[in-house]
Amino acid sequence: MTTLGIEEEYLLLDPESGLPVFNASEVQRLLESRDTIKSEDIQRELLSCQLETATPVCDTLTEAEESLLNFRRQLAAAARKTGVRASGSATAPRIPEGYPEVTDKQRYHELKASARGIVADQFVNGLHVHVSIPDKETGVQALNRIRPWLPLITALSANSPFWLDRDSGFASWRTVHYRRWPVQGCPPVFADAADYERRIQRLVDTGVIIDRGVLTWVARLSDHYPTLEVRTADAQLEAQDSVLLAGLIRGLVTTATQDALNGKPFKDPDAELLDAAQWHGARQGLRDVVVNPLTGKLVPAREQMDRLLEYIGDALDDTGDSTWIQMGLKTVWDRGTGAERQRRAMAQSGMTGLLDLYTETLTAER
Repeated sequence: MTTLGIEEEYLLLDPESGLPVFNASEVQRLLESRDTIKSEDIQRELLSCQLETATPVCDTLTEAEESLLNFRRQLAAAARKTGVRASGSATAPRIPEGYPEVTDKQRYHELKASARGIVADQFVNGLHVHVSIPDKETGVQALNRIRPWLPLITALSANSPFWLDRDSGFASWRTVHYRRWPVQGCPPVFADAADYERRIQRLVDTGVIIDRGVLTWVARLSDHYPTLEVRTADAQLEAQDSVLLAGLIRGLVTTATQDALNGKPFKDPDAELLDAAQWHGARQGLRDVVVNPLTGKLVPAREQMDRLLEYIGDALDDTGDSTWIQMGLKTVWDRGTGAERQRRAMAQSGMTGLLDLYTETLTAER
């Protein structure tokens, strides 16, 4: 079976104001003092108001969900003990004046030096899904084939409407924010693995990016694991939302891998249409219509999702994920994306309601 792993990022917020709190070290120490959390389960992110976790390599969506829920419960308790709230929102709804505290790692100090203005606003969290691939060559060919579907994944994951204490007008402001980094958006088409390596090395050699980790395409091959890593999704309010995205992404990568192994030709959308579809998905989420990058037409979001499910249906059946995915999507259609839920909470109860939503959803179970 094709395995998967999920990386989630979280924000630590003041329980009253909603402002980020730079106490990740304190929360991490509490987490590591517990027998149920291993030190390797916790990673620090760029800003010291952020924490990250990664599931183990998982065969099933249930395994992934249980891993995330266990960490989220422990995180919520540790955060409360230090006087803050942990959040699965992909942006901080408001940010403090002054330059943020950067996690004390050499690489992060180098990032700050290379892109000071961008780092100053990096109060954003993503969801990264790793799917196993047979080898690098096949992985590159699978990467070529998943590109037309990435904007739809972006739209489904939208969970960052608020920024600078106001509604940004985008369902995923994080996606727009990330476009400021030097190498962003959907990856180009690569001839083969050698072409992939050559072009990345040329980017590093320019000095524009400090290392390969700043290669922030919304999908890429992992440098550390034998996986294709899809990075286009916002962090999610609930663990089940993260696992829904992971299941769809596994089905997509598995199908693309099989097509590559069979030598099946792939469709290559115009770069500008793909970019426009990604931006539109960030703005609209799943409201009403999305851009089909292959035709350049606006189509109903449900219709485009049905196309994706048809394309990956066999892969979902093979892993036993079909029912899980159908139920997860029904929940999203019924209650909306994270962005829609955040807007409702803000409209009903202001910042208090929004922070309560963050707290309630962090450890919510299906």
